[in-house]
Parts: sequence; structure tokens; C-alpha cells
Amino acid sequence: GKINSFFYMFSVIFPGQGSQIVGMGKEFYNKFDLVKNLFKEANDTLNFSISKLILEGPKEELDLTVNTQPAIFLISYSIYNVIKKEFNINLSKAKYFAGHSLGEYSALSCAGYLNFSDTLKILRTRGDAMQNSVPKGQGGMIAVLGSTVETIEKILKDNQQNLNAQIANDNSDGQIVLSGKTEDLDKLIVILKDNTIKNIKLPVSAPFHSSLMNKATDIMSDELNKLNFSEGKNRLISNVTAKEISNTDELKSLLIKQIENRVRWRESVVNMIKSDVNHFIEIGPGKVLSGLVKRINKEVKIDTINNQEDIEGLKI
Repeated sequence: GKINSFFYMFSVIFPGQGSQIVGMGKEFYNKFDLVKNLFKEANDTLNFSISKLILEGPKEELDLTVNTQPAIFLISYSIYNVIKKEFNINLSKAKYFAGHSLGEYSALSCAGYLNFSDTLKILRTRGDAMQNSVPKGQGGMIAVLGSTVETIEKILKDNQQNLNAQIANDNSDGQIVLSGKTEDLDKLIVILKDNTIKNIKLPVSAPFHSSLMNKATDIMSDELNKLNFSEGKNRLISNVTAKEISNTDELKSLLIKQIENRVRWRESVVNMIKSDVNHFIEIGPGKVLSGLVKRINKEVKIDTINNQEDIEGLKI
């Protein structure tokens, strides 16, 4: 039926890797002591100046997974807290919190399932484990444009004898990301070309969200089981199932599975919309998820929060 334009039920969504830029969060850092304090706490927690890396670079170092993951989380968490504490906008009224891959950690931390410093530390560990799961250059990812999950799954199945690749991210209609060993992806690129399917090699150093990440799964399993999760206030949508997570035990096991499993972002957004969500608020650097949501559904309202002006224009 028609969406009632007077009543918006919203979800808060948090971006993953690839959204980072040097200088992200600078405006918030300069304006708000709250953010300066979070940056300082992050430096102390991680025992190095992640704040300097975020604000000044170099880009090559910020782009290392081990740094990118805690950095993007720090920016998302900072912006979330500015919205909440400096502008008194109650984002806890959200129907769901969700995030893309590492963004799921931003979601669960902002929703109160895990404290700030534990989240920073586990993301540093996660980034390190994922970076080192496969020797550099031996694995990677490609984005496939303008095709469907069904088509790609069929191609992978038909060619499983001579290559092994997996769907890593089902991002939106017409945007699918695949992971695999470099030589397998090279073979796959030829096959996709023969089928006139457009694809782009991504600038990542490892085959995320595939079975090649199994070493990282072992490490994350040990580390996540040491952590104390609280029952947060908001409902979370899992990347692995694209459905609501029922409790903290399930949350832990899904975070472990998330390392090798497909990020079901398209399905997650579709399921939130089916549950009456008609407004998405993206919190963190860039606007990658806002673009994906727009491709999944043109009718919903989308806000991307990257600066103070964005917050001032936010109506929930």
C-alpha cells in the first residue's frame, strides 16, 4: 500500500570498509569536546595515534584493514554521540540498527551491546586477522555490476570444477561483490566478460567474506567469546541472516559466522522495508549505503550524516 507520508519509521545504518577518507570527522573533532575525548580514548585504547592517522593520513596507512576498521567505527560512534548528546535527537527510537560488515559493529556498539573501547579493540583484532588470513596478493575481490545473484550463482556453480569464488556482498540490485584467490578471480573475469557482465577489480588486499578467511574466524571466535555483551536497547539486523537478531548469544555466533559469510545487505534493507521502515539514516563517513538503499528502493527517505548541517536538517 501507499506509505503514510506523515509517519516515518526509521532505521539507523552504519557503513563498512571503503568509506574512509583522510580528514573524515574533522569538523566534528574541531567543534565538539565530546569527539576530541573519544579520539583521545581511542588513542589510549589502541596504544597508537589513530586520531593523527584519521585527521592527517597517510592514506595508504589509513587504508590498511587493521586501521580502517577501528577508524570508521570511531567516526560513526562520534557522529552518533554528537547527534544524541549535542543535538538531543533520540535515535533510540529507531526500529532497527544495522551496518555493513564492520558497520555491524558500529551498529551494535551504538545500540549498547558492547562498550566503546571493547569495540575498538575487537575491530583492530578483526582487521588484523582478516588482513593476515591470506598472504598479500593471493586473494582479492571483484564487483559485478548489472547482474543478479541468481545469474552469478549459476556461473559459479557451472564453473566450480576449475575455479572457486564466493559471493561476498549482495549489496543492491545490480551490485554484487565476489571473493576468491587471485588466479580464480582472473579466470572468472574472463567468463564474466564472455557473458558480457561488467566487473571491476576492487582495491582490497584480501578475499573478505569467503571461506579463505577461516583463520580469521578462529581468531575472532576466541576473542568474541572473551567479551561481555550487554542486552542493547535496539533491535539489530544481522548481515548473515538479513533478519533480526534475538539475543546476545546469537549475536556472538553471527559475528563469528560473518567473517566467512555473505553480507546480505540488499535482503537486509528489503526486510526492514517490509517491516514498515521507510526512512534510513546513514551515520559515518561517506554515503555508500545511502546509494545502495536508493538502488534497492526509490520510495524511502534517506538521510546521510556527514557534517553538522546534515544533523540540523535531520527530522525523525
